[in-house]
Amino acid sequence: MPLVHWCLGTLQSSLVDKKWSQIPKDIKEQIWEAVDMAFVVGQGGKNSVLASAAKKWKDFKSTLTRHYILPYTNDKEKLSQPPETYKFIEKAQWDAFVASRLSKDFESVHSQHAQIREKLEYNHRLSRKGYAGLEDQLEETMPGVEIDRSTLWKRARQDKHGNIPDPKVAEKAKLIDELQKQVSEGKVSVHGSNDVLTMALGPEHPGRLRGVGAGISPRQYFNLPKPQRVSFDDRLKESLRVLLQEETKKMEAKAREETLRMEARTKQLVEAEREHFLSQLSQLIPNFDPTMLKTRISQSPKNPMSDKASCSGGDVRSLHVEDDTAKMGKHQEDEEKEEEKRDEEKRKKRRKKMKKSMTTRLLKLEVFGGERDTFLLPEDITQFAGMEEIGATVVAVYMSMVGFIDPATVSANSGTIADRSRLVAGRLQKTDGEQIFMMPYNPGRHWVLLIVRAKRETVYFLDPLPGHRVVDEEAKNIVNSAIKIYNSHIGRAGRKAVIWKTLSGTPKQPSSVECGMPRETRKLHTPKKLLMKSGMNGQSLFPNY
Repeated sequence: MPLVHWCLGTLQSSLVDKKWSQIPKDIKEQIWEAVDMAFVVGQGGKNSVLASAAKKWKDFKSTLTRHYILPYTNDKEKLSQPPETYKFIEKAQWDAFVASRLSKDFESVHSQHAQIREKLEYNHRLSRKGYAGLEDQLEETMPGVEIDRSTLWKRARQDKHGNIPDPKVAEKAKLIDELQKQVSEGKVSVHGSNDVLTMALGPEHPGRLRGVGAGISPRQYFNLPKPQRVSFDDRLKESLRVLLQEETKKMEAKAREETLRMEARTKQLVEAEREHFLSQLSQLIPNFDPTMLKTRISQSPKNPMSDKASCSGGDVRSLHVEDDTAKMGKHQEDEEKEEEKRDEEKRKKRRKKMKKSMTTRLLKLEVFGGERDTFLLPEDITQFAGMEEIGATVVAVYMSMVGFIDPATVSANSGTIADRSRLVAGRLQKTDGEQIFMMPYNPGRHWVLLIVRAKRETVYFLDPLPGHRVVDEEAKNIVNSAIKIYNSHIGRAGRKAVIWKTLSGTPKQPSSVECGMPRETRKLHTPKKLLMKSGMNGQSLFPNY
């Protein structure tokens, strides 16, 4: 039953002769409260709900006019009572509504709109399904085929047998087929808003977009850049940033100069100490040639006293300046090297033994956005099999089996909603669209699980605590915005609102270390097992997994 019919029957309000702008605010508020109690509506959804109600209210009055008034303008008896289908309309209100529809003012307005309607050349045959419903249908019947708005426009004008009765529409459909063929062969290129449908039908009117349904602007569909306004505060911030960079460069240059100056000063001090040392040796050793020792010192700076100093005259051929302490130091150094060598051999043996018992798994780029190896020890697998408390490595490996969104980047206090939405959208864009994403989310001292299916614009909500099954508004806004960004990225109009389903029957935690979330994740990999039948008409949540 249409929303407005239901609301009128519930509220016992016969206001059929009123415009939507004349409906009392308290009745509109009751409509919103009724919808909010029956469905999960995101932040800012009130305006959308009331706009939809206004459209249905107008359609309802149009139905009454076309089916129950205009066909019987010459039969006053038929117009004397409200239709049997709408008995809740009071007779006084019905008489006022009939009189307004038979007035000359309404006849003039009706004639003008009829003339405008006749000018429409390419009428679709979608009925109430709309372009979003048609796209969902084509995705199921045409898997792996890119569905653009030219395909949607053409299919929307076919009858149930696949034929196009209107000759004008058939001619445009043929032109679309030819252009699509030329694009696939590389003879024609499309870019931005100049796509196949624009080539076939002509340029779009400003702010309007054909073949995608209502509520989608050209900027959203074609992902056009939004004009940027630079405020005075932004200009001031940019100037301060440039000034800070310049000052930082000056400070770095000054620090480098100071470092070079200190190095030069240190070198001078070392040279002075060496000259003093050589002069002392010249006084102690007769016929000592300092130039010969200078070369040796420069060649072996670590232990200058270990070299032999050459002397001239007598039977003395060389002078050993290596004392007992140096010999002991050399012996100790050799022992340390041997000890290090033995330790290294032990480490190699331990690594080899550990490598044999270790399981290596590659975490691909799609798991956390960066490719890396992770290692599982036998203890990790034993703890996991025994349902004991597990470590981060086991969690990471288990998460790699399904597409996951890093909870540290999206949970509460992890940044603005816009930043977190872009991170989620970035993860969705790196897949083929069919992957299911698990998004652990912590709104504050409690973990819940969001299961995101971007291709179907559907999100499932799991909460392990009984009686606490309310979707966090912040999480809902993050995912809704991310799916809109994802739709813009793949060039799809998408639904007006993302479908949210709160699932009941999540297993309770037997203890403080056994989490309900991994148990639900494990069920995804059990073949042909139905997950969460309650509240889903007995259908499997993940039929393809």
